[in-house]
Amino acid sequence: MPDLSLAPAWTALFLGLFALFAGIGELRQAGHWQKMLEEIGASPALQLIAAVLELFLGAAIYIVNPWASTDWLSGAMSVLGGLMIIEALVVLAFSDVYMAFWLRRFGPMSKLWAWLSILIGITGIAVAIPHF
Repeated sequence: MPDLSLAPAWTALFLGLFALFAGIGELRQAGHWQKMLEEIGASPALQLIAAVLELFLGAAIYIVNPWASTDWLSGAMSVLGGLMIIEALVVLAFSDVYMAFWLRRFGPMSKLWAWLSILIGITGIAVAIPHF
């Protein structure tokens, strides 16, 4: 059995890097997140692909980060994985409503969302590094 003691740190690090660079990308080319959501909202195939991808990633994060661990980061990553699973199921069942909800939120506040993503990314990286 592999040693999964560093799984929470790796999970936080990779999710932090993803959020950081996604935010930087949106600041560099404003409107890409809006366009992405419009394309996903218009395509049932993309909705299914996005939901399946998020379901599998959320399940993987949930499984490798034990809930009953003494490490708070493991519990937090497990909760995050569970939330990803729930969001994937919501996208599958209510994609029209869910995508419309997020489309209204992104347009006028894309820079705010990008900076929030950068802040979340830096936080994830900062939380992960001491665990190594």
